[in-house]
Amino acid sequence: MVGSAELLIRSTPDVPGTPDVVDHVAVARLYGEPLFAMPRDLYIPPDALEVFLEAFEGPLDLLLYLIRKQNFNILDIPMAGVTRQYLIYVDEIRGRNLELAAEYLLMAAMLIEIKSRMLLPPKKVAEGQEAEDPRAELVRRLLEYERMKLAGAKLNAVPQFGRDFLKAQVYIEQSLQPRFPDVNVVDLQEAWRDILKRAKLVQHHKITREELSVREHMSMVLKKLQGRRFVEFEELFDASKGTPVLVVTFIAMLELAKETLIEITQAEVFAPIYVRLAYSPA
Repeated sequence: MVGSAELLIRSTPDVPGTPDVVDHVAVARLYGEPLFAMPRDLYIPPDALEVFLEAFEGPLDLLLYLIRKQNFNILDIPMAGVTRQYLIYVDEIRGRNLELAAEYLLMAAMLIEIKSRMLLPPKKVAEGQEAEDPRAELVRRLLEYERMKLAGAKLNAVPQFGRDFLKAQVYIEQSLQPRFPDVNVVDLQEAWRDILKRAKLVQHHKITREELSVREHMSMVLKKLQGRRFVEFEELFDASKGTPVLVVTFIAMLELAKETLIEITQAEVFAPIYVRLAYSPA
């Protein structure tokens, strides 16, 4: 860092007009300009290249690291050596990060207290009982922390979703039974008017008296629908037989729909109207 200038280390390809230096490669850029040699007056603070080789999650983590690194017996901790090494590390971080060092200083005070209690004569206890070890509480906390740390490491080794694997998702379109919308009365009327218009174009001018049976035409409609999945509405009418037959056929079809023997369906608005049996004959 020189003043407020940003020193960006990067390599650059050959550019016209570069000085005659080895490989024509800049070692740095200062204010966007390439530098082909380090400045002689460049000042680098002592802590600029400081690297923390060990990262600890707290005072217990550091203390456990010092004990395990030197193969000390955790049940018989040499307080003098461990405290000395612990204070060396605390002195390193106290001048740079006071907020971080506060937590470590509390543990340092506890270590010094334990070391002081060990120098004092033990308290008198009843005959047959052992004197309390000042290190007992610290050993208990260290063993509990080590167990939790090992358990966390085992959990971290378990494959985790989003870190070690992803869930495969496959979308399969399922064929569902189509549900046709209900036929509107207005659409049925329009279809009926269209059939009447076409019937008038082919009507015969022959006057006859004919008795038509609705039940008979109901049977005729059912016969036309048997064995077929869908039949268009218009196919059930024979325009060549005249308007009376068309009327009776239409009434017969309405009676069948009323008795739920047939179903009248339509796929969408303004689509053709279809008729089918509402039951499967044996």
